[in-house]
Amino acid sequence: MISDGSCDTKDWGGSYGAGDGSNGVPKLMDLLDEPVPGVGTYEDFNTIDWVREKSKDRDHHREIATKSKESALALMKSISDAFSGWLLMLLVGLMSGALAGGIDISAHWMTDLKEGVCLNGFWFNHEHCCWNSNETTFQERDKCPNWKSWAELIVGTNEGPFAYIMNYLMYVCWALLFSFLAVSLVRAFAPYACGSGIPEIKTILSGFIIRGYLGKWTLIIKTITLVLAVSSGLSLGKEGPLVHVACCCGNILCHLFTKYRRNEAKRREVLSAAAAVGVSVAFGAPIGGVLFSLEEVSYYFPLKTLWRSFFAALVAAFTLRSINPFGNSRLVLFYVEFHSPWHLLELIPFVLLGIFGGIWGAFFIRANIAWCRRRKTTRLGHYPVLEVLVVTAVTALLAFPNSYTCMSTSELISELFNDCGLLDSSQLCNYANVSVTKSSSDALPDRPAGQDVYTAMWQLSLALVFKMLITVVTFGMKVPSGLFIPSMAVGAIAGRLLGVGMEQLAYYHHDWVIFRGWCSPGADCITPGLYAMVGATACLGGVTRMTVSLVVIMFELTGGLEYIVPLMAATMTSKWVADALGREGIYEAHIRLNGYPFLEPKEEFSHKTLAMDVMRPRRSDPPLSVIMQDGMSVEEVESLIAETSYSGFPVVVSHESQRLVGFVQRRDLVISIENARQHQEGVVSASRIFFTEYTPPQPPNSPPPLKLRGIMDLSPFTVTDHTAMDIVVDIFRKLGLRQCLVTHNGRLLGIITKKDILKHMAQMANRDPDSILFN
Repeated sequence: MISDGSCDTKDWGGSYGAGDGSNGVPKLMDLLDEPVPGVGTYEDFNTIDWVREKSKDRDHHREIATKSKESALALMKSISDAFSGWLLMLLVGLMSGALAGGIDISAHWMTDLKEGVCLNGFWFNHEHCCWNSNETTFQERDKCPNWKSWAELIVGTNEGPFAYIMNYLMYVCWALLFSFLAVSLVRAFAPYACGSGIPEIKTILSGFIIRGYLGKWTLIIKTITLVLAVSSGLSLGKEGPLVHVACCCGNILCHLFTKYRRNEAKRREVLSAAAAVGVSVAFGAPIGGVLFSLEEVSYYFPLKTLWRSFFAALVAAFTLRSINPFGNSRLVLFYVEFHSPWHLLELIPFVLLGIFGGIWGAFFIRANIAWCRRRKTTRLGHYPVLEVLVVTAVTALLAFPNSYTCMSTSELISELFNDCGLLDSSQLCNYANVSVTKSSSDALPDRPAGQDVYTAMWQLSLALVFKMLITVVTFGMKVPSGLFIPSMAVGAIAGRLLGVGMEQLAYYHHDWVIFRGWCSPGADCITPGLYAMVGATACLGGVTRMTVSLVVIMFELTGGLEYIVPLMAATMTSKWVADALGREGIYEAHIRLNGYPFLEPKEEFSHKTLAMDVMRPRRSDPPLSVIMQDGMSVEEVESLIAETSYSGFPVVVSHESQRLVGFVQRRDLVISIENARQHQEGVVSASRIFFTEYTPPQPPNSPPPLKLRGIMDLSPFTVTDHTAMDIVVDIFRKLGLRQCLVTHNGRLLGIITKKDILKHMAQMANRDPDSILFN
C-alpha cells in the first residue's frame, strides 16, 4: 500500500519507458512501443523521483551521442544540446538582472513619492530631481526648488504644524494605497506571489512539485507587488523575493529547451543557478549568490551546476551594473568602504554583537512562527487585506515622526554603515569640531559626540524596538516580503549604537587598559560603521543560520577584505547562540509550519528504530494493496484505483507468494489504460493486464490483453524489515527517493514513503505527525 506522493523508482543504470520485449506478442498489444503522452510525469503536490529523472537524462545523452556519429545534422544537434545549458544561464542572468534593475528604480521612485513630487517630471525621484538643479548647495543637497513636498504643493509652505500634519497624512495615505494595491493584486491574480518564496523554493528544489509557483502570472504579479510592498514602507525587503523572481525566470525559460522542459531533475539544476542569480542581483554579490544557493537552498548541486550558477550570477550582476539603478555605479544602495583597520581587542564587542544576533534570531523565529500559526488557525487568516492595511497604518503612523524609520530601510542601512567623513551632513556625523590634521588616511580621528549624535542615539534606540516588533508581524503577510533587509537593519542599529558607545569610551578613557597601546588621543581607533556592518551580519545569521555565504555576501557588499575575521567571528557566534536556543532557521521553520515534505539534510536522525516500525500497513491496517503480474482484468485494476488514493502499487507474482516483481505508478497506470481504450482495438473491462515479459496463450474468444510491462519499474528500491531507520533516512536523502519497499526473505511486507519518514521524525520529536500536509 503506497500513499502520498510515491512513484516508481529506477535503478541507476536502468532505462525508462522503452517497451520491454514484444517477443511472442502481436505488435499492437505492446502499449509502450510508442511513448504515451503523460506517462512519467507527476501530479501537483507530489514529489519527483530523482533516480528515474537522472536515468531519463542519461538515456537522452546516450541517444544523442549515438546519433551524432550518423550525420552532420545530428552532430549539430548534439552540439546545440550541449550548449543549451549555457545559453539558458545567459538568458536567466539577463532577464533577472533587467527585472531587478526595474524593481530597484521603481521602488526608489515610489518611496520618494510618499514625501513629495518633482516638478521637472513626476518620474524623477528626489535625488535625480535635485541633480540637475543649479540652486542646490552641497550642505543642503536634499533641498532644491524643483522638488516639492506635498505640504508645499497643497498648503504652499513646508513650515509649521499644519504642513507637518499634511505631510504626515499624505505619507500614511500613499503607504495605505501601495499596500492595498499589493495585497489586492496578490489575492486576485497570483496567491503564490506572497511572502519571501525561499521556503517554497527550498522545497521545490528538494523535488516537490507546486504547479504555478514559478509560473508567468506569479512572476508578473510578484514583480509589480514587490515594488508596491517595498514602497509602502512596511518592514520588509526585496532580497528574498528577488530569489523567487529569478527562479520564476529560470522556470519559464526552461520551456524553451526540450531537455529542461521534459526533465524535472534537470530543471531543478537551472532553478539552483537561478537562486544564485537572485542573490547576485539583490546584493550585487555574484560569488555570495553561488554560495547561498549551495549552502542554503539547493538539495542537489553537482559541479556542473556550480559553474553554470557562477556564469549566470556574473551575467546578472553585469546586466544590473549596466542599468545602474542607483546612479552610483554600484549594485546596491548601501555600498561602503572603511579605511581604518580593526584591533584584536575589538573582537570582544564583535562577539557581543554575535550573541545579540543569535538571541534576536531565535526570538524572532519563535515569535514569527507563533504569529503565523495564529494567522493560520484563527479568523485572522480570513482577512488578509484588512491585516495588511492595519499593519501598514500602524507602521506608517509610528514610522513618520522618527527620521530613521521614515526613510527606506535600505537608506537606513546605508546611513548606519557610513563611515563619517568631513563632508557628511548626517545627524550621526555631527561630532564636536576638533582640529584635524591632514593625514595620509581619509579617516578622521575619534571626536566627542555632539548634541545631534545623542539625539540620533535616542531615535535609533526607539527605531530598534520598533523594527524588532513590527518585523515579527510583517513577515508572512499576503504581500511579497523579504527578511534580509529588516534583519540587517535591526543588527545595523544595534551595531551602530555599540560602535558610537565604544568610540566615545575610547575618546574619554583612552588611558584604560583595553585602549592603552593602540588608541592614542587624536587617532582614529573605532569605526562605528564597521560595528553596524558586523551587527547586520550577526542578526541576519541568527535568523537564517547562513555562515559562509553570508560572510562572502557582506564583504562583496562592502569591498572590505580585511574585515572578514570580525564578520566570521560574529557569524559563528550568532549561529552557535541561535542553535543553542532553537535548531531551525526561519526558512526551515516556515517549511514545517506549512507542512511541506522536506527532508532536512542538516538534521540528524538519532533514534534506534527499524524499518518495520515505520512501514505500512501497520498491524491494525488493511492488507497491502498490490497488483498481480498476470492475473487481473482492466476492471479489477480500475476498481482498485477508484477505491484507493495511493500513488502507486507494488506488482507481485501472486497474492499467496507476495514475491515482488516491480512497482507501478498510479498516474502511469491510469493514463496507459485510458490510452489503450482509445487507441487499441478490442480492449474492454474484461481484458487481462500483463506485466510479464511474455504473454501466455489466451482462450480463443477472449478480448485482446493489455501489456503494461513498459510502465513498470523493474528495480524498485527495497530494504529488509530489520534495516535501521537512520540508514533508510540516509538512502531517502541521498538518492531523493519517494518510496522504498520493505521485504523479508524476498517476500513483500510493506512500504515506506517520504511522508511516512517525516511523520515518524515528527513523532520522535514530540511534534504533531499530521502537520505533514502534502504528499
